[in-house]
Amino acid sequence: MRVCVIGTGYVGLVTGVCLAHIGHHVICVDNNEEKVKLMKSGQSPIYEPGLSELMQACSNAGSLEFTSDLARGVAHGEILFIAVGTPALPNGESDTRYVEAVARGIGNHLNGGYKVIVNKSTVPIGSGDWVRMIVLDGVADHTTSDTSVEFDVVSNPEFLREGSAIYDTFNPDRIVLGSNSDRAIAMMKELYAPIVERQPAEDNSLPPVPVVVTDLSSAEMVKYASNSFLATKISFINEIANICDRVGADVTQVAKGIGLDTRIGGKFLQAGIGWGGSCFPKDVSALIHTADDYGFDAQLLKAAVSVNERQRLIAVEKLQQELKILKGKTVGLLGLTFKPDTDDMRDAPALILIENLNRLGAKVKAYDPIISSSGMSHGLSGVQVEGDPDRLADGCDALVLVTDWEQFQTLDYGKMAKLMHNAVLIDGRNFLDPKVLEGAGFRYVGIGR
Repeated sequence: MRVCVIGTGYVGLVTGVCLAHIGHHVICVDNNEEKVKLMKSGQSPIYEPGLSELMQACSNAGSLEFTSDLARGVAHGEILFIAVGTPALPNGESDTRYVEAVARGIGNHLNGGYKVIVNKSTVPIGSGDWVRMIVLDGVADHTTSDTSVEFDVVSNPEFLREGSAIYDTFNPDRIVLGSNSDRAIAMMKELYAPIVERQPAEDNSLPPVPVVVTDLSSAEMVKYASNSFLATKISFINEIANICDRVGADVTQVAKGIGLDTRIGGKFLQAGIGWGGSCFPKDVSALIHTADDYGFDAQLLKAAVSVNERQRLIAVEKLQQELKILKGKTVGLLGLTFKPDTDDMRDAPALILIENLNRLGAKVKAYDPIISSSGMSHGLSGVQVEGDPDRLADGCDALVLVTDWEQFQTLDYGKMAKLMHNAVLIDGRNFLDPKVLEGAGFRYVGIGR
C-alpha cells in the first residue's frame, strides 16, 4: 500500500520505517529541511536501537523516502498518518496546533481519490471529528480542489516503549482502530496484515495480534487510559516503597509477592524516583484536563501525579540523611535520560534532581552512556557532564543511580569507591545488587529497601 507519514518525530519515524519494512511504499514528510536532509543521508535524528539500520535498509530498497513537500506526500498516500507532537500546555491541556496545521494542509492538497487520514498523534478525546472539520476547512480554502473529495478519519493510537519501539511495532499486544467507516477499517486491517497475520512460533509463543475496533472517541480514550493506568501503578508501588522504608520491609520482595497475582502482574511495579518522559506526564495531565472540562474531578489521577512529584525528591531526602548538609558537597548522577536505551530527557527525573541539588548548594556531575558520548547538553545547566564513570566518581561525596542502563550493572564499583570522598550510592531504581555494592566498599541505600 502507499503510505504517507507526516511528522518524523519518535512515533512518526518509527512507524514509517516499520511500515516500509513490511512491504509498503512509505513517504515520510517533515517541514524541517535540515532533518529531511539528515534522514535522506541515512542518519536517524533520534536514538532508538536498530532504527538507523532498518531505515537505511528500507531507503536502499526504495520502499522509504523522505521529503518536505506535503503535497507530494498527500498525493502519494492512500493512507495518511498524522504523527506530529502534541506537547502539554502549562494548564495540562494538549497543544494541538501542529495537528491542526497538518490537517488543514492535507485538506489543501486533497484532489480526488479516497484517503484514510489516521490520527497517530496522541490527541484529546473527540479530536477525530475535529480533524475531519479542519480537513474540510482546508479543502474549502483551496479553491481549485474538488470539494467532493472522499476521506475518513481513523484513530490508531500507538503504544511504543522508547528503547524497544521496533520490537513493539512488530510484536504489539494489540492494534486499536477507531472509526465508524467499514471501508477505512478494512484498509487499516490490510495495512497491518503482515503484522497481525504473523506466523506463530513453533512453541506458539506468538499468538495472533488482537485487533480492537472501536468508535473514534473510545480509541482515543484507550491511549490515555492505558498510560494513566501504568503511571498510577508506578505511583502505587512508590507509595508502598515509602511505607516499606518506615516499617522495615523490602519493596522489591513485596512487588514480587503481589506481582505473581495474575490479577495484578509484575510489570510496572519497580519502585524508584518516579516516572517521566514524553508520554506519561503529558497524557495523565491531558486526561485530568479533559475530566475537568466535563465537570469531573479525577481524584485518583491527580493523586498519581502528586505522588510522582513527591517521589522525585526522595533521592534528595536520602542524600540529606546520609550527608546531612548538601551545600559544598559533590553529587554524581549515574544516568540522565528518563529511561535506558533512549536519548530522551523530556521531563526526566534527573532534571528535577539537578534543579534541587543546585538549589541546595551542591555541585552536580553526571554520566550517561548516550548523553555523554553525544555531547548533548541542552537543558543541562548546573551540571558537569563527564565522559566516563570513573571521572564521575572522582571527588564525589555520593552517587545517585537515576537511569537503569544495563551497563551500570558491570561498572568497576570498587575502583569508583576509592575515587570518592564518601562512598555512598543512592540506588534510585533498585537496580543494583546491594551485596555487590557493599562488597565494593559502598554504603548502599535503595528505595523502600
